[in-house]
Amino acid sequence: MDYSAGSSLFPLHRCKTIHLVRHAQGIHNVEGDKNYKAYMNPDYFDAHLTPLGWQQVDNLRKHVRDSGLINTIDLVIASPLMRTLQTTVGVFGGEGYTDKTDVLPLMVANAGNSYRAAISSLNSPPIVTVELCREHLGVHPCDRRRSVSEYQFLFPAVDFSLLDSDEDTWWKANVRETKEELAARW
Repeated sequence: MDYSAGSSLFPLHRCKTIHLVRHAQGIHNVEGDKNYKAYMNPDYFDAHLTPLGWQQVDNLRKHVRDSGLINTIDLVIASPLMRTLQTTVGVFGGEGYTDKTDVLPLMVANAGNSYRAAISSLNSPPIVTVELCREHLGVHPCDRRRSVSEYQFLFPAVDFSLLDSDEDTWWKANVRETKEELAARW
């Protein structure tokens, strides 16, 4: 079929482009890549980014801005986990947050042991969290999320309204989601 004549089932002005971004390196990835049993470590509860992870965020942020992609983004959807929220706001957040502005920060200073300054929501696309975006659920403490009320304090301008409950009711301590259950959820 020749689409050059301009007739298509889906004209471009009615289409959206979806970009998928995985979180940058989290503290759980470092030891977990060496020994899978390390993912059971309770110290990795809702794992945050490593310094290398923040470098990865900075590199992707630079690419998104330098390429002009940031100007085409209408909405960002993120998993409600510390590492994904840090990655998301680090890449898509605004510049130069100061307490003197009337806008909320996307991330407060040092959220999740980041040693990072607050990140502005000014000139940033809206960010919404969705439980269905989470990776495998259950057993691994790194895959258990904090309460929404904790996240709202750390990420004030992120929208958590689509989450069903304050506490993580999806994660189970003794049952790991199978690949088939994960595929059915997505």
